[in-house]
Amino acid sequence: MVSADAYGPNPKGALIFDANGHFSSQFMRSDLPKYASNNRAQGTPEEYKATVQGYIGYFGSYTFNGTDLVFHIEGSSFPNWNGTDQKRTNVTITGDELKPTPSAGGPPIVVVWKRAK
Repeated sequence: MVSADAYGPNPKGALIFDANGHFSSQFMRSDLPKYASNNRAQGTPEEYKATVQGYIGYFGSYTFNGTDLVFHIEGSSFPNWNGTDQKRTNVTITGDELKPTPSAGGPPIVVVWKRAK
């Protein structure tokens, strides 16, 4: 089981929405360990485990209706999400911040996305 602090105290990420209804989301630990081999295809089991537990990425299309945001996921690094909808209710947008509700498929993690400038 992944702990609630799976992404560490200073996670990094990007959530991109385009005007045509598509999105891409990447979220990761800022302290992922480098692979000793310097080759992503030659990691150790421990290195691969740290990468999988410290990263989530997914993409697809989205709809926004009132305060509900639905991600229609086409592909994800967590394969159980492929072809599913992930609904975030009571999403708030205040100034340059978007605050979705926690996702399913893991521990609840509070996320605040800030607009890049």
